[in-house]
Amino acid sequence: MNERFVLGEDVARALATGRPVVALETTVVTHGLPHPAGVEAALALEAEVTRAGAVPATIGVFGGAERVGITRAELEALAAEPGVSKLNLSNFAAVLAAGAAGSTTVAATMFAAHQAGIGVFATGGIGGVHRDSQTSGDVSADLTALSRIPVAVVCAGAKAILDLPRTVEMLETLGVPVYGLGTAELPAFYRRESGLPVDRRFDTIESLAAAVRTHFALGMGTGVLIANPIPEADAMPLPIYERALAEALAAATAEGVRGRAVTPFLLARMNAITGGESVRVNLALLRNNARVAAELARALVRGE
Repeated sequence: MNERFVLGEDVARALATGRPVVALETTVVTHGLPHPAGVEAALALEAEVTRAGAVPATIGVFGGAERVGITRAELEALAAEPGVSKLNLSNFAAVLAAGAAGSTTVAATMFAAHQAGIGVFATGGIGGVHRDSQTSGDVSADLTALSRIPVAVVCAGAKAILDLPRTVEMLETLGVPVYGLGTAELPAFYRRESGLPVDRRFDTIESLAAAVRTHFALGMGTGVLIANPIPEADAMPLPIYERALAEALAAATAEGVRGRAVTPFLLARMNAITGGESVRVNLALLRNNARVAAELARALVRGE
């Protein structure tokens, strides 16, 4: 690898020997959860991946290099760095060239994972089409990444703050298959159901892995979205969810929040409104996704 791309030792060994590897993002550390909950969450996700029999590869940018498989010390340093950039496809190169620190979104993590040869990535929820997109034009670069980077993304659907019907339509337009694991509906992040159908339901990891493997073998060039609902016991109660979401969206509109600031603002406001309930739910779905991603990575390796 060149000097701008560094593989952690454990990740390098795993890839060289054909062991299953799961990519993990760092935006949850710097922007998604209040400090130090972000670092604790990242370490918990790595532990989930390891327990499920795969090797975690947490990804971040600092010191002029994108690092796939950062250490605990590097993770804590990234979390403590002031003004960390939230990286997507448009600002990745500029931050890297400047030697600045950056945490990876879904799009940036997919990019780095694919460079490293990692085919499975676990996140919370993807970005998508925002609710005011008709006037703002705000559509997440996560959809762009899914349309052109062949990585399987395990998530609890798209973030509930988004326009979910338009997000699903956009995924179909871009040719990104949405597969449900144990569900026929796209999950709504904090909730298990959205009323929106997935392209196909799978009830075993093995059948899901066969479809993912076939998609990549066909060379379609797109990623695959794996919709994995939060466990029922951990889902946010509907009345709390509806009230918190409505209040958070109203606050964002009133304060004129736009662009990259929208998602962290809304997540922080949801946390405040729910008295921490949204963070508990977020951590539960993240852990569940990390475990499923590790199981999928193992199944894909076994099927080769």
